Amino acid sequence: MTHESPQNGPTRLQRRFGPRTAGARSDRKSSGFGRLVVVVYAVFSLSAGVRSLYQVTTGFGAAPLPYLLSAFAAAVYVVATVALARPGPRWHRLATAAVAVELLGVLGVGLLSVLAPELFPEASVWSHFGQDYGYVPLVLPVIGLLWLRRSRPRGGRAAA
Repeated sequence: MTHESPQNGPTRLQRRFGPRTAGARSDRKSSGFGRLVVVVYAVFSLSAGVRSLYQVTTGFGAAPLPYLLSAFAAAVYVVATVALARPGPRWHRLATAAVAVELLGVLGVGLLSVLAPELFPEASVWSHFGQDYGYVPLVLPVIGLLWLRRSRPRGGRAAA
């Protein structure tokens, strides 16, 4: 539905922000609950990024593995955030891949930090399954994957 009328032309909002397109709200993964998921991923992108930047610049030699893993986690969160926020099947597939990598990362790094603590003189974002972040890094990808499955694009694998 457009708010443009033949007599009046585009509305003030349409002139300022552009006309509303037919598919503007067709991507369910970034609306409703999906918006909350995107916001949480954005917060984790920022927090993991700042943490890794601080760790790498202040003491990289003391614990290079955990600090590089924190940087990797930050990069995964950034990719997931952008892909979750963008519409279309390709972005949906990228979001699914990023969130799956996140889940594998938090499980792998969490297990490694428990079984070989000598490799982790300092914590990374995913150490001990995200203990420093209240285990949200362990729960978030599960919620993300469930949401992505529920909100996958209809109509199969259309080219986007």
